[in-house]
Amino acid sequence: MEEEFVSVVIPARNEQDTIVNVLRMVSNHTNVNQIIVVDNNSTDKTSELAKKAGAEVVFCANQGKGYAMEAGLKKVSNDIVAFIDADIDNYSEDVIEILIKPLINDEADFVKSMFERTGGRVTELVAKPLLDITYPNIYKFSQPLSGMIAGKTEFFRKIEFEKDYGVDIGILLDMIELNARIAEVSIGKIKNSSRGWRGLDKMSSEVMSAIIKRVKNK
Repeated sequence: MEEEFVSVVIPARNEQDTIVNVLRMVSNHTNVNQIIVVDNNSTDKTSELAKKAGAEVVFCANQGKGYAMEAGLKKVSNDIVAFIDADIDNYSEDVIEILIKPLINDEADFVKSMFERTGGRVTELVAKPLLDITYPNIYKFSQPLSGMIAGKTEFFRKIEFEKDYGVDIGILLDMIELNARIAEVSIGKIKNSSRGWRGLDKMSSEVMSAIIKRVKNK
């Protein structure tokens, strides 16, 4: 069986403290032959460090994770792509393998991660209750807002990327609408910085907006 290669896209803004460790972990995977770091208006050494570590760096002037993900997707050259966050430095060494395994085995078209972490207030207080009301019959995802995902490139190129914090839930709901085969996999325990209440308020609003927009379009 011919080995299937994977592209990894890493949106990043001012992540000089973690980007090198993330890239080291990703580059250790034999299936990965393309690593794209999308610099989303960083003012630190994120791009410089990413280039030194061997990543392909793409600049995205439009601020927002969705813009960065779209910019990275345009450069993807493989049939499978994984998106991971740049601000986490304690990924397990096999996180990419875990994300892509259902795709390599042709058991899924899209893979969503679940993980152990503290916090998750927007997930528990906003996303899950609203999904229970608007999408009562879908599988109950543990972390519907997780940004560590993978899938077949052709599916990502058919969906709409929200430009703000609604991007991750928007992708999940669009994949459901496409009747993609979806797998949820555990990537262990991760640690990233918690947001203040002001940031959570904005995130909550944008997540709700992404869900409600898709309900209206159903």
